[in-house]
Amino acid sequence: MARDRFLHILCFLHFAENSQRPDEGEEHDRLWILRTVFDKLSEAYAKFCNPSEHLAVDDVIVKFKGRVIFRQYIPKKRKRFGIKIYKLCDESVYTYGMGVYLGRDSHSATDDMTATHASVRHLTCRVEGLGHKIFMDNFYSFPRLFDDLDRRKINSCGAVRLNKKDMPRDFGPKQLKVKRGDVRVRTMGVLTALGQTRSLHFD
Repeated sequence: MARDRFLHILCFLHFAENSQRPDEGEEHDRLWILRTVFDKLSEAYAKFCNPSEHLAVDDVIVKFKGRVIFRQYIPKKRKRFGIKIYKLCDESVYTYGMGVYLGRDSHSATDDMTATHASVRHLTCRVEGLGHKIFMDNFYSFPRLFDDLDRRKINSCGAVRLNKKDMPRDFGPKQLKVKRGDVRVRTMGVLTALGQTRSLHFD
């Protein structure tokens, strides 16, 4: 296909009618113009694959230099400008579930659930009660989320920041002083916190 022909088609390529544009307000879906395609892809990923036992929750930056209000700038990433996508992947790196970060999400956040908690809950809704093991980094990990995953029959593990809410008091940044090779363990119900030099893990 000739370049000019491709650009001409791309200029008029739409996945939603402009007449169906929602009114901008508290319930405005910023991804409305691609919502149908995105949801179809997400459903297809889950429909045609049985994920492995070990899964991971993480995010990726899709390079994008266009003008959208939810475009992210993360200087530490190789792709500094782009759209952040939350993903649930298995050990073969197959994407089993995904969601787009559309800016501060005040609708899914409640007194008992942060927006990050709600995002992980949404990603893992298809694997409830199946005994999968979810691994995540310290951006997502905190005790209340792990407790919620356990109630939904999902095992979880991840590094956690010392200042996260509901962490053991003696695991604070100033209190956790261990020498090289030392290990400190605390348990609460089914949860176990393991602290050692330069790292802290939560199960």
